[in-house]
Amino acid sequence: MKALANEDIVATQATISRDMRELKIVKGQNAAGKSYYTHFKEEKNTSSKRLNQVIKDVVLEVDCVEFTNVIHTLPRNANVLAALLDELRPLNLLGTIAGYDTLVTYSKSVADAKELNNFFKECLH
Repeated sequence: MKALANEDIVATQATISRDMRELKIVKGQNAAGKSYYTHFKEEKNTSSKRLNQVIKDVVLEVDCVEFTNVIHTLPRNANVLAALLDELRPLNLLGTIAGYDTLVTYSKSVADAKELNNFFKECLH
């Protein structure tokens, strides 16, 4: 806040904190124990690791039917998995429809659907 005030910029602590969070600026510490601010570098595979873990945790069965996959999950988890797939948008996925414990994925082709099915099965084993 002092540095901003020195530049004649008025900002509250809440505004600065929110902006830092949105910019992914975090406080770090060097080897000597001195604090500094740096940009948080998210691991590139974080999203795919999260998807793999969700599949392991909630998926019970996966069946490929033509250009679709029917995925059975634990109760109340189909929407969670669908939202994650919609967010990550794998190339072999056009979209999802989810219910209580069943999720249907749509692919452009039978080959894409089989590829997605294989991905799910690999995650389960």
